Amino acid sequence: MDNLKVIRTVSEMQSWSADQHNLGLSVGCVPTMGYLHAGHQALIRESGRRADRTVMTLFVNPTQFAPHEDLARYPRDFAGDCQKAGAAGAAVVFAPGVDDMYPAGYQTYVTVDEVSQTMEGAVRPTHFRGVATVVLKLFNAVRPDVAVFGEKDYQQLAVIRRLTLDLDLGIDIVGLPTVREPDGLAMSSRNVYLKPEERAAALAISRALFAAQAAVKAGAADPKQVAADAAAAIAGAGLAVDYVEVRDAATLAPLDAITGPGRILAAARIGSVRLIDNMAL
Repeated sequence: MDNLKVIRTVSEMQSWSADQHNLGLSVGCVPTMGYLHAGHQALIRESGRRADRTVMTLFVNPTQFAPHEDLARYPRDFAGDCQKAGAAGAAVVFAPGVDDMYPAGYQTYVTVDEVSQTMEGAVRPTHFRGVATVVLKLFNAVRPDVAVFGEKDYQQLAVIRRLTLDLDLGIDIVGLPTVREPDGLAMSSRNVYLKPEERAAALAISRALFAAQAAVKAGAADPKQVAADAAAAIAGAGLAVDYVEVRDAATLAPLDAITGPGRILAAARIGSVRLIDNMAL
């Protein structure tokens, strides 16, 4: 923590990264919106295993929030985030301001087709344009050799992999399995919003996905039925289901049958909180 460097501007970030590369050191990147938990720290540690220096970016990106979403109340704890990042092995926290990332007159955005259109993209139509744009800008600032993301945002990971491939960025994109609470709830910065009774009910999501996993292991092969059973279990606990889908694990294309690696992805709301989760099938 004592050696943690905080960088605020794109130009300084690029200069620092160039210095590391000139020394023959590799640079890892862990993009976050802050309010770190153990899942974020696991990403930082994984980056440390793959690169000589790790930059954790901390930027609550306004372009991925719709006007009715929770940008204004998204949890923030800069001092705590720096402490946790340093403890996990980050060398730098890159924390630019909105004016640094989107200066006056800004008008360039990145769109990744197909993989961004369904599920989260259908419910939040502008979300992935904001994600793809900010991730590309963060990559251009940090100039990483490797970047580590959590599989909890599985569709986001697929979008970033497609972006990196299509635009020839030459960055190794690593997905790390979802880190869960002891009772199975996927760790999320938004879990802090949950009231105690909502926290208990939210377990219906992970339980339904674990049940889907078990069903497929036992021979279930109809993706629509597997998804429908999971959705019914989540709704039965009082959550409002946005979607439950079974998709190809690599492409996120719809499946006619579960005959190879698949993924079940879900989003549901409880009170004012929206949670997402997914598991391998």
